[in-house]
Amino acid sequence: MFKSTLKQIINPNHTLVLLAHEMPWNEYEDQFRSLYSNTGMPAKPIRLMTGLLILKQLKDLSDEAVVKEWVQNPYFQYFCGESEFQWEVPCDPSDLVHFRNRIGGDGMEKILEVSIKIQPARDKKRAMKFVALDTTAQEKNITYPTDVKLRKKIIEQCRIIAKKEGVELRQSYSRTLKRLMLMQRFAHHSKNHQKARKAKRKMKTIAGRLVRELKRKLPADQLAQYQGQLDLYQRVLDQKKLDKRKIYSLHEPQVACIAKGKVAKKFEFGSKVSVAMSKEENMVLAVVNYASNIYDGKTVEDTLKKVEQMTGRKVEAAIVDRGYKTRKVINGTQIIKPEPLSSAATTYQKRKMKKYFRRRAAIEPIISHMKGQYGLGRNFLKGEKGDVVNAILAGAAFNFKRWLNRKLEEISGFVQKWFLSVIPLATKPSSYSVGC
Repeated sequence: MFKSTLKQIINPNHTLVLLAHEMPWNEYEDQFRSLYSNTGMPAKPIRLMTGLLILKQLKDLSDEAVVKEWVQNPYFQYFCGESEFQWEVPCDPSDLVHFRNRIGGDGMEKILEVSIKIQPARDKKRAMKFVALDTTAQEKNITYPTDVKLRKKIIEQCRIIAKKEGVELRQSYSRTLKRLMLMQRFAHHSKNHQKARKAKRKMKTIAGRLVRELKRKLPADQLAQYQGQLDLYQRVLDQKKLDKRKIYSLHEPQVACIAKGKVAKKFEFGSKVSVAMSKEENMVLAVVNYASNIYDGKTVEDTLKKVEQMTGRKVEAAIVDRGYKTRKVINGTQIIKPEPLSSAATTYQKRKMKKYFRRRAAIEPIISHMKGQYGLGRNFLKGEKGDVVNAILAGAAFNFKRWLNRKLEEISGFVQKWFLSVIPLATKPSSYSVGC
């Protein structure tokens, strides 16, 4: 049975088709070819895997969802390099995980660099003069951390390890744990404070007892296998309320607690992301992820270096908000932030600075779009590498969407001009009067 070619069934003016023609796929091939071996099972095409990553972030889909959508959407298939309509999934969803780990943060920066390169030349030239900087929190996909939740997980994980390795525990505490969790209900009620605190202390005692028992009873080779995991459990049990670098998740121990001063969400648990945006053109020029809750002023130098690396040009000035208490000049780049001007400042200078700071506020909705539409709001990828990958891909997806919107405006403008040019001919008044 013959399959239809994609060019026969797709609209050649569709924005994804135009983007596929604009993308420098050879650059991805040259960049990622060295990461593959000549032996073993043949790998999937680099264009296919890179295209799936871009489409996944552009549509804010999961790995499983983007693979299923690829089978149904001919424009997805054309964007990824197919010439005929395919009826089967292109790869297993786990292949996207391996591909992300293979290319790493450097590969994601290449995708971001291409998303800047394909923008109109006029926008790129103007974008290098001034940039706006801001930071945000990239939340990790973890539950809200509490001591009770962490201790309950430690007890359950210790039971799983004991069962897997054939270690007989003195007591499993399964019914005791259930009773203690029931005592935690309505813990904030004034009548339940004492009972809940007592149950909380008891859970800590049980968790510590199980960790120590596993360390005693596990053979040396098995203990070496679980040593890091058990040490993590012990560190969670030993941490105090005011300790720094606390652990908030057992499967994501690198998560940091970030307070951005929001009324609706006092604390966010994840990593801090610094974003650089061109002042006038609304292009994301750099995205830098930090595993810790670093002070905003210390992110400026790294972000400006990343902008220079992505664009190949040095930034003249960076506009920041009042939270950036840093030097006025960093590596030749002037740092502009809101502060009282001297009495000798002219009206023109005051108006100019006011215009800069108003324009800097445009980065706030851009970050909001990245969080709401391009996956920066909640990161489902594992580990610190997943934080870096997701943040950079969100910036690249925003730039690709910007290009798609510009192209759609051009097509709509052309159609509108053609329609207006045709309408007068069709509605030209006749020389005959109605009713004569």
